[in-house]
Amino acid sequence: MSKICQITGKKAITGNNVSHSKRRTKRRFYVNLFKRKFYWVEQDTWITLTVSAAGLRNINKMGLDAAIKQAAEKGYLTEIKTVDF
Repeated sequence: MSKICQITGKKAITGNNVSHSKRRTKRRFYVNLFKRKFYWVEQDTWITLTVSAAGLRNINKMGLDAAIKQAAEKGYLTEIKTVDF
């Protein structure tokens, strides 16, 4: 699975490592991702999402249902994995 946030769509970007002598080599800046389980009240089920720290703040601010709907509209959310207990 690629390192992309399912809520915000954030993904790794490229840049340069710059040494003291100003030599530049390519590097990647990765996203701060977490796999988290959320209880989706509207669907009455547990789901697992790969979200960034910014995605967690969006879920706390807007609520899970609104964040999922917005991510689906923008095309960030491709599939939702349900969790069975």
